[in-house]
Amino acid sequence: MTADRLYPGRVFIENTLEAAETKGHMSSRITVRYLQRAAMAGFLIGLFYVAYHATVATFASVQVGGVTLAGFGKLLGSFIFGWALVFIFFTKSELLTSNMMVVSIAHYHRRTTTRRALHLLGLCLLGNAVGGLVLALLLRYSTLASGAVATQMAHAAEVKLGYLSTAAGIGDLFVRAILCNFVINVAMLLVYNGFVKDSITMTLTMVSAVFVFAFLGLEHSVANTVFFLIVGLSQGIDVAAAIGNVVIALIGNFIGGGILIGVYYAYVNNPRPKRTESLPTE
Repeated sequence: MTADRLYPGRVFIENTLEAAETKGHMSSRITVRYLQRAAMAGFLIGLFYVAYHATVATFASVQVGGVTLAGFGKLLGSFIFGWALVFIFFTKSELLTSNMMVVSIAHYHRRTTTRRALHLLGLCLLGNAVGGLVLALLLRYSTLASGAVATQMAHAAEVKLGYLSTAAGIGDLFVRAILCNFVINVAMLLVYNGFVKDSITMTLTMVSAVFVFAFLGLEHSVANTVFFLIVGLSQGIDVAAAIGNVVIALIGNFIGGGILIGVYYAYVNNPRPKRTESLPTE
């Protein structure tokens, strides 16, 4: 029995470890450029999130036979938002939630340390937030997120912050965050595994994953960070509750992407009984 048949995900692990090495180099050697890549991801995810809410708001105001098309708006909006990950991937931008999987695999195989992994994730989160802040400032002085769109976004913010009002709500938020990054990183697993080679299939994979996340109302820490910045600068927001939401989403996202995908697939595709790979040199 060949190793490739016993451990079919080895190509995925090898590709991910190469990506981890590149990301680690960028974050430590060309930090400003890495932050710029992360900022672009935050900007893109925010722009597509606004497009999602604009689509929902538009169709919610349309009635056919006395019934609103809000459901269709959510369906179409989720499809549009699905392209955010495609744009982020093909522009080589840096998104925190997929990097959770990357650093977890690298840490399992001792290709990075805890300090380096946290450094990379921290920089990525900072860059994502900066990109979202730039978009939020631009939208503050435009009418793109006004009127019905502003009302829709305010309602969505109320729902997200409402999770923190009860223990059951916090648990709901936590589970939604776990599932969100699980489905996102399943898509990245398919992209990295070497079996999906053409851009069309990669694109459909990523769009489908984000569609599931958006349509089910799962919780993404970066999307929420950018969303709260946009709503906060234009309408005001409970800052403490917003921070609480993002913190819980971060923990859940790490479990979903870093543990359930990253560590799990690193383990089941490791032919060695012990992790003997050496740490990279400084």
